[in-house]
Amino acid sequence: MRVRVEGDSMRPALLPGDWLLVCRRVPPRPGDIVVARLPGEPERLIVKRAAWHGADGWWLESDNQRASGRRDSWDFGAVPELVGRVVLRYWPPRRRAR
Repeated sequence: MRVRVEGDSMRPALLPGDWLLVCRRVPPRPGDIVVARLPGEPERLIVKRAAWHGADGWWLESDNQRASGRRDSWDFGAVPELVGRVVLRYWPPRRRAR
């Protein structure tokens, strides 16, 4: 599955416009960048860092806690299930050429 990064909540690791290759079958580990469904808005995907796995699911955190509009487990708690783990990031052609 392919996902496009939007927003600044994962800077500096990911920039808006980056594309991610997400594998559903690769088990996540703490510290990995993962994709999950936003609690309360299951049609919306979020890209976060897996902080730890507890009894209620994965605790997800933004790399940039000061980003405008940032939402992570500090706002909605643990996420019971992840969509997948990011295995590759690639840039849009315009940024790569710079």
